[in-house]
Amino acid sequence: MSRKRTVLLQLDTDSRPSSFDAVVAVDSGAEALLSHGGVTPDNVQGLVYGAIFTRGPEDLRSTAIFVGGSDVGLGEQVVARIREVFFGSLRVSVMLDSGGANTTAAAAVIAANRHGRGGQRSLEGVPALVLGSTGPVGRRVVRLLAREGARVRAASRSLERAVAVADEITAAVEPASAVEGVATSSQEETRAALDDRELVIAAGGLGVCLLPSSVRSHAAKLRVAIDLNAVPPEGIEGVKSGDAGKERDGQVVYGAIGVGGIKMKIHKAAVAGLFESNDRVLDAEEIFDLGVGLERQDGRG
Repeated sequence: MSRKRTVLLQLDTDSRPSSFDAVVAVDSGAEALLSHGGVTPDNVQGLVYGAIFTRGPEDLRSTAIFVGGSDVGLGEQVVARIREVFFGSLRVSVMLDSGGANTTAAAAVIAANRHGRGGQRSLEGVPALVLGSTGPVGRRVVRLLAREGARVRAASRSLERAVAVADEITAAVEPASAVEGVATSSQEETRAALDDRELVIAAGGLGVCLLPSSVRSHAAKLRVAIDLNAVPPEGIEGVKSGDAGKERDGQVVYGAIGVGGIKMKIHKAAVAGLFESNDRVLDAEEIFDLGVGLERQDGRG
């Protein structure tokens, strides 16, 4: 029996499917790409049926679904509905990466993990601050850091929103790891939030400086600074987008492009991994674990 071609169903919640995600899918080994835009939980059922009813159960590992788009919340709803449509052995592997939130967050935390205390590749007990923690990427960064045992402060200009995210993640993460919500609506509040932190990750909106040099220079214990903003001005002033483990002002720093190299490697491996079985579901945690595996293969783990 001839091998079935690998087919990736690209389901995008935006009206036009992402060309970025399409190119990465092809580069990751998808031999056929079927792209659909305007996907919602209400109209996805027929697309899923088309994916699972056209091949026998033994061939479904050669079909997979990628859910993307700019609306992360809607993407989560689409994935939930897809999983409801599956039954028995009639299912395919699914990856969620709306807005690149999962792969970006995973890459950021993996970069941080390279510089644990005492040269250890562990974030256990490391005091961390996540700026812009209430956005799609920030939430996932907080989630992954907490899962890795870091002592996380989730920061937002709104204390109410920061506390809500902190409480939500504290309740969801296993093993339990308390997350503290803090406000950073002024330089004084940001300085207080950064006090005693060894790691800071800025995951705010494009072109918004969340951590000016005048504040960062007072953070005596800060060892690692990671900025995920690719549009000037920098999210962390003084960290350049191409920095990838560079030392600046006594701190190890990563910029958006520096983290992006890790992200792209994870993204491609995750898409390729969808075709290893027909029952994988790749969300933030699974994508992070895959990235950790890649680090070990490279001799970094």
